Amino acid sequence: MDDASIIELYFDRNEQAISETAAKYGRTCSGVALRILRSREDAEECVNDTYLSVWNSVPPRRPDNFRAFICKITRNLSLSRVKYNSAQKRSAENLLPLDELENYLAAPPPNIDGEELGRAMSDFLRTRSPQARNVFMRRYWFLESIDEIAERYSFSQSKVKSLLFRTREQLRKYLAKEGIDI
Repeated sequence: MDDASIIELYFDRNEQAISETAAKYGRTCSGVALRILRSREDAEECVNDTYLSVWNSVPPRRPDNFRAFICKITRNLSLSRVKYNSAQKRSAENLLPLDELENYLAAPPPNIDGEELGRAMSDFLRTRSPQARNVFMRRYWFLESIDEIAERYSFSQSKVKSLLFRTREQLRKYLAKEGIDI
């Protein structure tokens, strides 16, 4: 079933929408959650919470890119679970990729809102090669490990690390040029 048909099921409040979403995007959502949480039980719970959140969000929203919409919800729920788990004195090792960006994006200055920073980062990533953009997104959006990225693209680990380092440095310079000093 295509995304537009699934969204219509949500607008009709037809419970089949959830099963169609699970059939089409369940593996994707599970992969996102599992990479972040490293716990199958927590990942399953976040994926189920994703379906509930989509049910509560559509309508009134009609997402343009349903896959991205679902992945974003799954990612945010998974990151919230990591924060909850780490607040309980559990391991927060999964946030290490985000720590790598801390020196580059610690917190936007008071005169820059998060939306403007997000637009600037999107604009920057559009200027990068597909290879650099994909590696950057895999590491910092999907929180994949260096090993997973290297295996996915048949790169050496050092090539992945080098691409990430160069992209972070270019991002810092780009943001400074755009007047966003972080």
